[in-house]
Amino acid sequence: MMKMMRAQVLTEPYNFDLKEVPIPEITDDEVLVKVKYCGICGSDWGSYTGKYADEVACIPLTTGHEVYGTIEEVGKNAKGLKVGDRVTYDICKPCGTCYHCRIGEPLLCQDFKQIGIHMDGGFAEYVKVPWKNIYLVPDEVSDEKAAFVEPLTACLNASRKMDCVMGRSVVVIGAGLGIMHAQLAKLRGAAPVIVIDANADRLKMAKEVVADYTINVKEVDPIEEVMRLTNGVGADFVLEAVGSSKTYEQAFKMIRRGGKVEAFGICADDDYASLPPVSFVLEEKKVSGSCAGIGYDWGDALTLLKYNRVDPMPLISMIVPLEELEDALKEIRKNPKLIKVLVSPLVTERTVLYE
Repeated sequence: MMKMMRAQVLTEPYNFDLKEVPIPEITDDEVLVKVKYCGICGSDWGSYTGKYADEVACIPLTTGHEVYGTIEEVGKNAKGLKVGDRVTYDICKPCGTCYHCRIGEPLLCQDFKQIGIHMDGGFAEYVKVPWKNIYLVPDEVSDEKAAFVEPLTACLNASRKMDCVMGRSVVVIGAGLGIMHAQLAKLRGAAPVIVIDANADRLKMAKEVVADYTINVKEVDPIEEVMRLTNGVGADFVLEAVGSSKTYEQAFKMIRRGGKVEAFGICADDDYASLPPVSFVLEEKKVSGSCAGIGYDWGDALTLLKYNRVDPMPLISMIVPLEELEDALKEIRKNPKLIKVLVSPLVTERTVLYE
């Protein structure tokens, strides 16, 4: 008799159905992971609303890509893994043979697929994963922190691309995941670290956790305030973690001559920012982008968590049962106190962690 599990299946945009579906059958090169937590990502809202055409093409789909769990079953080709191991996994499945993969840019793969985005993921009791994508979670890393590894890898990749320099100023626009970006900038020796947002509660958290200065856009002009805090020079680096043309335009105005904007926030396909090309030439301003973490980012993220170099716990706002996924998705849009919500098939009641 076929074994079944509960899974939240996106059957069409704006509709999750909690269904009984077969537990995935693994190949010799896969492992079955029993999900304890799966974080809700901003991109999950995009999947839910049908914002991304390549993801809509994958419906019906069980989404969810920020997973922590334990190994339930091991394929016979897997090495160094056993049932019960605490794990997370690299969600990326690049093809390995296209132009980008062959020159060491697998995130830009022409046939790029991610578990929980293009194929069934973690808003379920179980998920199957290639064994080579699995990373063991150190004992020192709590279950909750382990559920934060995937978003931390995305921040790590952005930090590497931005490549901020010790003793130089970094501005982060957006105080959600932006707080983690700010922590990584501070780890690299950036000074001062400035966080911008429109929400006082999030800015208060940013100040407590990491920021030297915070700027509330409801109270002051953010460009003028950055100029004031940098003695009229402008910021050395600005990371945009909101995903709006307006904030990208602000970012470009607040970097100094020769400064760099790191693009992290995802805008809608039809949302265009206006940037003066003359600034690229006469002021040597630069823009780079980063979209996710991959491969070695997972190992590095787990090491940073093991040694408490970054702390994601202030960002984890709530834990909800699998049944409440759709409600939680909507709540995140309405309640600015919610930053990261973890979904768990193992709990029956929600736990609220924010004050």
